[in-house]
Amino acid sequence: MQNKNWRIYLGIFLLALGSIALLQSLGIISFASNLLSLGVGIAFCVGGAFFLYMLLTNHQENWWASFPGVILFTLGLTIGISTVFPRLADYIAGPFFLAGLSLSFWMVFLITPHNWWAIIPGGVMLTLSLIALLSGFEATSGLETGGILFLGLAGTFALVALLPRSEHKMSWPWIPAGILGLMGLLLQLSAANLINFIWPVALILVGVFMVIRTLIRK
Repeated sequence: MQNKNWRIYLGIFLLALGSIALLQSLGIISFASNLLSLGVGIAFCVGGAFFLYMLLTNHQENWWASFPGVILFTLGLTIGISTVFPRLADYIAGPFFLAGLSLSFWMVFLITPHNWWAIIPGGVMLTLSLIALLSGFEATSGLETGGILFLGLAGTFALVALLPRSEHKMSWPWIPAGILGLMGLLLQLSAANLINFIWPVALILVGVFMVIRTLIRK
């Protein structure tokens, strides 16, 4: 019976959150009140802590608890930051939440290495978090953002090839990693107005290589 008690607590918690969300949608309550917003943020953190406790007690079987645990806890912290530091939240709330999503997938891979697939969404979310953070501070242009996205995806697939253990090693991720990396590099060079110099330099290097190779053979 004790093993099923957590389902009762979880059901009550979800019922409370759903009721708050419904009242907010109907306009009966508003999160304009700082006290109410903090209360909702704390409630999400408590829910996240509950799932994280399940994860710690039996991480092999409850690895899935990483998703609701980290996401709810991150969402609660995001609400708290938005309430207490509204100006700061304009810059970091979105990136912080995306980083939390990324962390949930990375925890799944670290806890259960055979779930190598978690590397892909983990890397994608981390890349989007970086882009959102840089965009919030207006530190990127459109092309640079695209370049960062492709380079981040390339790095993600490279990690898929490198991180899994020997029994799960794969070579196919190097193909999308190479293609995405090349696209990202070209976009970055285009943003820096260096793309016009790439082909002449490449032709010169190929020509030098062919001449040196021919001379060495002779």
